[in-house]
Amino acid sequence: MAVFTLKREIQIEEGYDIVVAGGGSAGSVAATCAARLGAKVLLVEALGCLGGTGTSGLLTAFAPMANDEQMLVGGLQREIIETLWRRGYVPFLTDPECWRRKNSWSMYDGEGLKLLLDEMTVKAGVEVRFFTRLIDVDSDIQSKEIKGVILSNIEGYSYIKAKAFIDATGDAVLSSLSGAPYWEAGRDTPYIMPPTLCAVLSGVDPGKVRFSGYSPAGQQEKIEQAIADGFFSQPDRHVPGLFANVNMTAMMNAGHVFGMNSCNCRSLSDGMIKGRRLVQEYLEFYRKYAGIIDAQLVSTAAMMGIRESRRVQGEYVLDYDDYKARRKFPDQIAIYAYPVDIHVYDCTPEQYKRYYEEFIKVDRYSPGEYYGIPYGVLVPKGWKNLWVAGRCISADIKVQGSLRCMPAAAMMGEAAGTAAVQAIKTSKSADSIDTKVLVETLREQGANLPQKELSNVMTRK
Repeated sequence: MAVFTLKREIQIEEGYDIVVAGGGSAGSVAATCAARLGAKVLLVEALGCLGGTGTSGLLTAFAPMANDEQMLVGGLQREIIETLWRRGYVPFLTDPECWRRKNSWSMYDGEGLKLLLDEMTVKAGVEVRFFTRLIDVDSDIQSKEIKGVILSNIEGYSYIKAKAFIDATGDAVLSSLSGAPYWEAGRDTPYIMPPTLCAVLSGVDPGKVRFSGYSPAGQQEKIEQAIADGFFSQPDRHVPGLFANVNMTAMMNAGHVFGMNSCNCRSLSDGMIKGRRLVQEYLEFYRKYAGIIDAQLVSTAAMMGIRESRRVQGEYVLDYDDYKARRKFPDQIAIYAYPVDIHVYDCTPEQYKRYYEEFIKVDRYSPGEYYGIPYGVLVPKGWKNLWVAGRCISADIKVQGSLRCMPAAAMMGEAAGTAAVQAIKTSKSADSIDTKVLVETLREQGANLPQKELSNVMTRK
């Protein structure tokens, strides 16, 4: 392959404490939290709004935030859902108990979330740069420290110096460019969990779609009938379905894009094309088989709903044994209880049976149960001023199938932002901060961290 060498003189910008790459659930919360704690924060987002999958991706549903006994999710994520509720951006039939106590999904208006995240970041003093991409990193592999990042937008290139960096890109772009260790998608299996391109439909009678769960009644039987009739271009039995939302609209999460790799541009491009075609198929399915005859397509998402991508190798790797044991940690920075949710890898009946039994029956948590998320999953192994938050954290694929949800990403983002500020203020590295102080600070910010014993050092594995 021929090689072209590119040389540029790039303007250096200084004065930032923290750069956060990615403005989704993890990144927007990390940046807001760090700025509230007094840091000068630059938040970089490739698209034109914050919220990621929950706004640009049109997945306007928060995964369960409680375990049928108590709300597990606190801090900024709790502030977000409660504020959306007060402002009328949650469907009126969605009971607040859905997030305060029940193990249930919570719908919201994506436009309301965009406005709220804008307001939170601006009020906290975060500098947000939309339509800006991270394209390279200046790092020292030997000392495992980042010096600066290179960004690209309409104004050209810029080099940003900072003291700390948070990777909330979802695809571990910042970590991989830095030289931090990571696993490619498909490490645990020969497959990559397929994404879905979500869409918004109008003309959906909320009486035909549940508010706190997926799908019209009897959807699976209708899916099977449509497959038997040869209706679909791919006989996919696993269809998450519809979520009723505000103003006779619904979010449609249907149509797996099998074999797509979000870290390959050609694959991602082909996936978006296929995803839009699948949206049309499922729109017609709901009209013809589910009786939602007035449904109309409002919009397909501006970004693919990625479920699996790169995962950083951290100081701790949270694995399925931890999940099964409901393990708690002295340095846990969040607690959670969403089940292992590994979507089908293909259209075979065997894959659907595997998914259904794993999600519904295998190691399903009972009311009141939860597992802890230790601080070490946020720290790439050995790195001094780099943190990760969101679906690219350090976990095996089964636990990542639980942690990839937006509420968990937000809690990890808040912990990463808090830890980065603490590291700067105490002149400590990411892997040597006092985790007892970190937990106590998160508690002051409203996090639900019930562990009785604390530790001054992180748990490693």
